[in-house]
Amino acid sequence: MLEVYNTLTRKKEIFTPMTSGIVNMYVCGPTVYNYIHIGNARSVIAFDTIRRYFEYKGYHVNYVSNFTDVDDKMIKAAKEAGTTVPAIADKYINAFMEDTTALNVEPATKHPRATENIKKIIDFIQDLIGKGFAYESDGDVYYRARRFAHYGELSHQNIDELEVGASQHVDEEEAKRKEDPIDFALWKGAKGDEIAWESPWGSGRPGWHIECSVMSTKYLGDTFDIHGGGQDLTFPHHENEIAQSEAKTGKPFAHYWLHNGFVTIGDDNEKMSKSLGNNVSVHDLLQKVDPQTLRFFMATTQYRRPIQYTQGNLDDAANNVRRLQTAFNNLNYRTQDAEAGNDPKLDQEVRQIEASFVDAMDDDFNVQNGIAQVYELAKLGNVYAERDVVFADSLAFLLKTLTELVGVFGIELVAESLADTDIQALIDERLEARKNRDFARSDEIREQLKAQGIILEDTPQGTRWHHAN
Repeated sequence: MLEVYNTLTRKKEIFTPMTSGIVNMYVCGPTVYNYIHIGNARSVIAFDTIRRYFEYKGYHVNYVSNFTDVDDKMIKAAKEAGTTVPAIADKYINAFMEDTTALNVEPATKHPRATENIKKIIDFIQDLIGKGFAYESDGDVYYRARRFAHYGELSHQNIDELEVGASQHVDEEEAKRKEDPIDFALWKGAKGDEIAWESPWGSGRPGWHIECSVMSTKYLGDTFDIHGGGQDLTFPHHENEIAQSEAKTGKPFAHYWLHNGFVTIGDDNEKMSKSLGNNVSVHDLLQKVDPQTLRFFMATTQYRRPIQYTQGNLDDAANNVRRLQTAFNNLNYRTQDAEAGNDPKLDQEVRQIEASFVDAMDDDFNVQNGIAQVYELAKLGNVYAERDVVFADSLAFLLKTLTELVGVFGIELVAESLADTDIQALIDERLEARKNRDFARSDEIREQLKAQGIILEDTPQGTRWHHAN
């Protein structure tokens, strides 16, 4: 039975979807003013892995993740680049899709943009004003946080303590417009010639928090199953989403709140930040690191735990991907001489490993214990592939199960193509040379193929080859 850790209640709860067989899930997406960094990628991959596990279990997942395509950072980026906010948004949305596709992230069911929903945002705000939860002030509109009785419950903070914190970061001009320091902006009046839309309160643009309330409820309904995002979004972003959404609808906003851990950099676990100059762009990283390696590295740390980005950890991930691919290759190779039928004992071992995998993943998506079971399956496959006699149905079952389980982590194992004519001719020549005890020629051919990136493996079942990478 699947249990998830709910940030709202601070405990694991049995996951029960609102509609049997369907998971409605909203995950906050990036502000598209630059290439995504590995902190963004961590969240994207963590929730894609969660989504994939739901799908593995047979659920249909409606997965919505937004693009924030207008805010202060985007306005600044457009000015610095001498272009428009929409042009910046288009550029980095395309880059996001390119980078996440390389990381084998499934496209969201919907990828809405804030700017596509301006009318609905205005209507939402008007509704809150009508209910007394919001007020207009000099072209801005603010939410009365104290009017919402449960404000602070998600982040487990006292509202009076929040007031002290809010007072420290609200500038003097904004403080004059607010009734209370903890009130937050739903609509921001336009300044100068920046991008803006007409509204009942004058020209302006949406605040950050309102867009997610509008887009999540638009596509998933007033109440949905799971809301996800990084730990840094718990407050104020998600806290504010709950306040404005539940004030409008009078219904619970999301049943389960899931938050992924941070990424640290280097052996010293240094926090990633722009001020420290250690932001790692995924766009740049993918020029140097195999996408499957980065995906595996991110996907195999339990989503709530911090993840340490180091070269050593990347190297370990690369080795583990190769380890799984080798097991897949070994099994696939033996399909050539497999006998008809199956091995009941082996099939039972595979089923037991898969059941242990499910037990691990059902415990709040414990991917570390889950991948340990995948390694056990790979080990079992390697041992089986060494047998003198193997059975076709059991090989197919092993291959299918291994493919499905690594697929939960977003890893694709691909059968290597058969050797082309030239490679096979050299392999045949080498075999003949060995029969004739011409080991010098045999070694020469091995080195010749190695220089071309072809690695030979002499097994009891014959000589195999694969690409060095």
